[in-house]
Amino acid sequence: MEILTFPRKKGVLAASRPLIKSYLLAFMLLLSLQVHAQDNVINAFKQSYALEKTGNYKAAAEALQAIYQSDGYEINLRLGWLQFQAGQLEESVNYYQKAVNLKPYAIEPKLGLVLPLSMQGDWNQIIGIYQKILQSDPQNSLVNYRLGLINYNQGNFDKADPYLEKVVNLYPFDYDGLILLAWNKLNLQKTREASVLFQKVLMNNPDDKSALEGLKLIK
Repeated sequence: MEILTFPRKKGVLAASRPLIKSYLLAFMLLLSLQVHAQDNVINAFKQSYALEKTGNYKAAAEALQAIYQSDGYEINLRLGWLQFQAGQLEESVNYYQKAVNLKPYAIEPKLGLVLPLSMQGDWNQIIGIYQKILQSDPQNSLVNYRLGLINYNQGNFDKADPYLEKVVNLYPFDYDGLILLAWNKLNLQKTREASVLFQKVLMNNPDDKSALEGLKLIK
């Protein structure tokens, strides 16, 4: 069987060696710059954590702003938290919103965004954020509880009920879920269900004042 071979051109390999060498040098330089940049980012985060522990949130944020990149999810997320801690609510919203935009399916930046919005009393936007979370994570007990609590505080007991029911179904002996659902049932005049729930609360915390008060109102 005849084996095909390709003729070698003299000097081609030798001529290509300097070019290959220059490519390798460029690659190694780029890699070195990337490693150096990543070290700077890690050091900035380390510095920000240390400053946060002292309560100096402004300086902790400035440590990250010095190496800020608008497309950096982690930096935007952390700056959202630090600005919230510093009481800079608008700045916190902006950074958290950037993190949400960078990771649209992530839950953590949405939960972060709720923090400054709650201080601003923007409950309609908060409800919308929580409902978006439930679209991807319908069993999220924290979000279900908070939606139940918001609607309860607004007097929307019918709307609060399914959220709180889900929480108690997921965590049948959780105090917070039981006591809030019990009061919600009482406000819906579902006294039998409320009584059972208040008694379960007392199994969790036998001297609970809120449960005892609820049972007195039923009797």
